[in-house]
Amino acid sequence: MRIKTLFAAAAAAATIATGQAAWAQSAYPDRPIRLLVGYSPGGPVDTTARVFAKYLGDKLGQPVVVENRAGASGMIASDATAKAAPDGYMLGFAASPTLTMSPLVQRSTLFDPRKDFTLIGLVVDYANVLLIGPQIPAKNVGELVSYARAHPDAVSFGSAGIGASNHLSAELLKSQAQAPMLHVPYRGNSPAMMDVVSGKVTFMFDITSTAIPFIKSGKARALAVTSRTRNPELPDVPTMMEAGMKDYEVVGWYALVGPRKLPEAVSGRLTRALAEVSADPAFRQAMTDGGYTINNGDSKALQARIDREYALWSDVIKTANIQAN
Repeated sequence: MRIKTLFAAAAAAATIATGQAAWAQSAYPDRPIRLLVGYSPGGPVDTTARVFAKYLGDKLGQPVVVENRAGASGMIASDATAKAAPDGYMLGFAASPTLTMSPLVQRSTLFDPRKDFTLIGLVVDYANVLLIGPQIPAKNVGELVSYARAHPDAVSFGSAGIGASNHLSAELLKSQAQAPMLHVPYRGNSPAMMDVVSGKVTFMFDITSTAIPFIKSGKARALAVTSRTRNPELPDVPTMMEAGMKDYEVVGWYALVGPRKLPEAVSGRLTRALAEVSADPAFRQAMTDGGYTINNGDSKALQARIDREYALWSDVIKTANIQAN
């Protein structure tokens, strides 16, 4: 009789615990959420994350607080996200280079971007723009490539550093064009852009949102955008495919991710909130004004992007023999 009583008590306790866990998940979130960003305040990832956090918090009914953990090309923040408690109160605002480029360049074993996260969904896409200084005679990508082939030591490109998104974008052009081009790494985009404007380096790729002011002021000229379709903010600038690089497409993205094994109730709530943010007209306008394109791709779409781009950049890095300093 005593054994039956013990079993009954244990079963009752288990039922209560299960009920409490289910209630906790259904009540999610009941306190503020931290959103980790792997880059310093003021840059494009950080500023976009802060706008997104405000709208996400509105949809969830709790504050979403951006926390910057800069370093290792965003991987410090992503590693912290991957290793966080799976309760939904620490999430990551992931930039595509951190998940599809940096781990390959740095030969990192911190995390595997293909399997160490609960993927919630995509937020926005962004393209790079191929920019040259106003004094460079090339009027299009074809002329730039032809000039590089005819003058093997004359064409150089700047980047934010070895393994940066704009470095690999230029390496992909170099590989597809089969043209000699010298890489000049800088400590960030700004000094690289200054040397493009002054003519010290021939060209660079830059994210649309920061390239547009230089284009509109005439300090730099845009030869092409790296997306499959033209950017609404630069309707007269052709795509790389239109410019003759038929297999060239590079589209970066920002996404919402969490640690592995997030409960379905939590990931589902976040998925619904993300969809609501993506549909919000004010958020959509803010992103369009910043040169971004809304992407409401779900977790499966995000997984496919990571897998495909991880393979693409693995090949580019191997071909160019790129290694971090």
